[in-house]
Amino acid sequence: MQTRVACPTCNGEGKIIKNKCKKCGGDGIVYGEEVVTVKIPAGVAEGMQLSMSGKGNAGKHNGVPGDLLILVEEEQHPDLIRDDNDLIYNLLLSFPTAALGGAVEIPTIDNKVKVKIEPGTQPGKVLRLRGKGLPNVNGYGTGDLLVNVSIYVPETLAKEEKSTLEKLESSDNFQPSTSVKEKIFKKFKSFFD
Repeated sequence: MQTRVACPTCNGEGKIIKNKCKKCGGDGIVYGEEVVTVKIPAGVAEGMQLSMSGKGNAGKHNGVPGDLLILVEEEQHPDLIRDDNDLIYNLLLSFPTAALGGAVEIPTIDNKVKVKIEPGTQPGKVLRLRGKGLPNVNGYGTGDLLVNVSIYVPETLAKEEKSTLEKLESSDNFQPSTSVKEKIFKKFKSFFD
């Protein structure tokens, strides 16, 4: 019966180092740390991996060093929600602003922009700000900023406010039209499709 085993002294390399280095023990590797600068491309997302060749662990006996793999973790923005390259912002309008129109400030990645609110803006309307999203990581285009409009309804009313709203409720203009009801129903139905 015969068996083959690598030499326990040289590990099958065919060379024995008699005067071993005190730092590496003859392996040719000294353990230490190195600070590297990493260029993060615009548009990277949670879970993506970046690679830096030659910045990983050193190879034994002057071997080729490995690669450094960087796993991207993304911090949440306080106001914006990421959806691939698009961003979503939930805008809460007061009832008078939605009914009368006006201008509001919307946060973007870089700064704030003013957006005109048309009179009669309905809840659930989505305003699209083209090119205000995130750049594609491959360099092909930029996403949009989608502004989802919601209307704030006060939870409590003063006596005078309540009486004013009761007067307005009897007006035909404050009754929802069938076209508005259909739009809201279609949007609601699309959530379940």
